[in-house]
Amino acid sequence: MNAASQPIVIATRGSALALVQADHVLALCRAAFPAETFEIRTFKTTGDNLLGASLTESGKSLPKGLFTKELETALLAGEADLAVHSLKDLPTELPDGLALAAVSEREDVRDVLISSAVRSNSGANAIKSLPPGATVGTSSTRRRMQLLALRPDLRIVEIRGNVLTRLRKVSEQADLHATILAAAGLKRLGYRVTDDGKLEGKDVPAGLRAAFLSLDAMLPAPGQAALGIETCANDARLAPLCAKLNHAETFAAVTAEREFLRAMGGGCLAPIAAHAVVADGRVSLRAVWFPDSTARRTEGSAPIAEAAALGQRLASELKAK
Repeated sequence: MNAASQPIVIATRGSALALVQADHVLALCRAAFPAETFEIRTFKTTGDNLLGASLTESGKSLPKGLFTKELETALLAGEADLAVHSLKDLPTELPDGLALAAVSEREDVRDVLISSAVRSNSGANAIKSLPPGATVGTSSTRRRMQLLALRPDLRIVEIRGNVLTRLRKVSEQADLHATILAAAGLKRLGYRVTDDGKLEGKDVPAGLRAAFLSLDAMLPAPGQAALGIETCANDARLAPLCAKLNHAETFAAVTAEREFLRAMGGGCLAPIAAHAVVADGRVSLRAVWFPDSTARRTEGSAPIAEAAALGQRLASELKAK
């Protein structure tokens, strides 16, 4: 890499969260290679054009790579050099010629229950404290199935829109008692959960409560809270940069999660959750799959070098049960 080269273009969606995430990667790039020139370029994705469409309605098939395809097209066309994704949105099967070149250090992987009706701000107890038959808004089948496993009486409805839109819906709609959002996204957008369970941040409606959900209550989506940096495969110019951007432990953890998801045959909309951690040279993975209304769970560990094989093995064992 050298200062005389063309600017390195970072592709991103144009949503508030995507831009914050791209700015974070931009700062990391500039810190790693201050002599280089970097710029951000926004692209509108299929998912951005389908904000009113159902993500869960039975019998409907949505395009693969809802929030990534147009960024990948830009990479392949030479309109961008790297693309920044919420890794949970990036399909496990990438187009020919592209590669997941780096993964950022993971943020808080938990989900957060946002409600004006909870009486507890303590993990699963917050879900248990929702009123009988309460309505929870989520477009995630993963969250839906785990919620119903804890509270079969809940009514789950779809909810779309950015974070602030969802917060306002919960605050203003009397028949919508709660929603669930990723802790990482809330933090990146400047929101915070206080020790006494209040949600604070710009334009947050009054009266909303927030509770971090334990991983025992709600496992995350594969790749949740990490940023994926996608490039053209074998791009020698970007290799030194991607090596600096990559967080090795997070990469190993999400490799196990994503390989589990791939081997299960699921995508980002599937009722599959998985979470891996790295410690003492090993990666430990636990996951849950809902082929029907009953949860199928699995867990295991392996040396870091065998992260992908671990995901494959646990998927094989789970499907065989």
